[in-house]
Amino acid sequence: MTIRIDGHNLTVEDVIRVCRYGEKVELTEGAKIDINRARDYVEDKLAKDAVIYGLTTGFGRFASVRISQEETAQLQKNLIMSHTCAMGDPYPEHYVRAAMLLRCNALASGYSGIRLSTVQTLVDMLNADIIPVVPEKGSVGSSGDLAPLSCIALGLIGLGKVRYKGSVVEAAEAFADAGLEPVELAAKEGLALNNGTQMMTAVGVNVLYDAMQLLKTADIAAALTGEALHAIRKAYDPKVHDIRGQKGQITEAANMRDLLDGSENAKWLHERKVQDPYSQRCMPQIHGASRDAIGYVYEKVSIEINAVTDNPLVFAVSDEVISGGNFHGQPMALAFDFLKIAISELANVSERRTERLVNSQLSEGLPAFLVKNGGLNSGYMIAQYAAASMVSENKVYDHPASVDSIPTSANQEDHVSMGTTSARTAALVLDNAQKVLGIELSAAAQAIWLRQEQGEHGIDNLVPATRAAYDHIRTIADPIEEDIIMQPELAKFDKIVKDFSINEAVEKIIKLR
Repeated sequence: MTIRIDGHNLTVEDVIRVCRYGEKVELTEGAKIDINRARDYVEDKLAKDAVIYGLTTGFGRFASVRISQEETAQLQKNLIMSHTCAMGDPYPEHYVRAAMLLRCNALASGYSGIRLSTVQTLVDMLNADIIPVVPEKGSVGSSGDLAPLSCIALGLIGLGKVRYKGSVVEAAEAFADAGLEPVELAAKEGLALNNGTQMMTAVGVNVLYDAMQLLKTADIAAALTGEALHAIRKAYDPKVHDIRGQKGQITEAANMRDLLDGSENAKWLHERKVQDPYSQRCMPQIHGASRDAIGYVYEKVSIEINAVTDNPLVFAVSDEVISGGNFHGQPMALAFDFLKIAISELANVSERRTERLVNSQLSEGLPAFLVKNGGLNSGYMIAQYAAASMVSENKVYDHPASVDSIPTSANQEDHVSMGTTSARTAALVLDNAQKVLGIELSAAAQAIWLRQEQGEHGIDNLVPATRAAYDHIRTIADPIEEDIIMQPELAKFDKIVKDFSINEAVEKIIKLR
């Protein structure tokens, strides 16, 4: 299926299909009309020698410097070359693919004054899988993502390094092999290409999508732990959650009821106890708050992926070129800071459930550290350490980047968003959280097996949804009888979280919300 872009109707799911699964992209006919209308207007203004920021002036503090018509093309090329100041390790390829798509979509709205041929070449570049190498560091999130987007534009003009057919090669070499011609930038085009929020949004939309999946994984992990620790299901009674009215909480309680429906391990009521600790009993409240936060981010990102964020903006119909600040990343900076906190909380409570599994004082009769012959064997002792380390590390990453600002461009740009830092640290938080949830899944499966070994029929009593999760786990990992090298074992669980296969296994039985 080809994703047709017009600047208005791109979805989060569309972005994922293009950046991760290689769906092709094409401009709609309406987008082509809009792009041409704005470009015709720019050409008319150039012919009249109008003074327009970024067309016939320098940039930033150089906005007062007049540029002759003969120099306008060189101005755009110089802009791209001089702004390629990103440093550090390169972004993963799918992040850059997402940024290229989002830039194409923004340009398709027809407010940037760029030539249709230039936008089409960027589309062709994406479809040919010519992906510029873009270092991670160097954006302050205003004026947009200048440094990383300049790296993408550099590839478009046939300079710099790109990923192509599994190798890193010169952009010109990749273009020649693909039968494409690099772009020779015309007036306004460099600024249209490198001025916007597309890099931070590209990273953020990927983190967001995985966070939506992680919500389901967290519910599955909590349900497995509930089976292992004989949770009380009545805490998920809809009457409790309806009277509070929090949407995410209500949804989470419904997921837990469905996951544990009819369980003999996690009974509706237990004769030995009247209530569970917060990490189990308050799971709908905790996961639900993260769900609501992620929903907020989804709404904001859905707007931003269809936003026009460069400067100046060309309004051909009303005969105006307006210098504004849509490149400022604050809406995304706040959203991604919120996102990483929401993800962190899923990990925080997961680690607490893991602690209850391994702690024989809290585990309802399970052996210490989930291992037979404890003392000789350490079992899951240090797996919990690892989880604790990562949730604590996340607290450092959770510091909101959006509350920081530092002046740039000789104080012309005197407030910046740091939105790209928000997105990048959200990705780090996500990776840690996925690993922490993987540890809980591993520990919960081990605990259920040990119940069976102790004659409690833990496996036999699993309900269909949790049995599907348990059986999927056993396709990748056996129960641990005695100490083994744990790192590769835990890496298996990290994988089934990240590839969503644990979710898919369960959703063959029930549909999670």
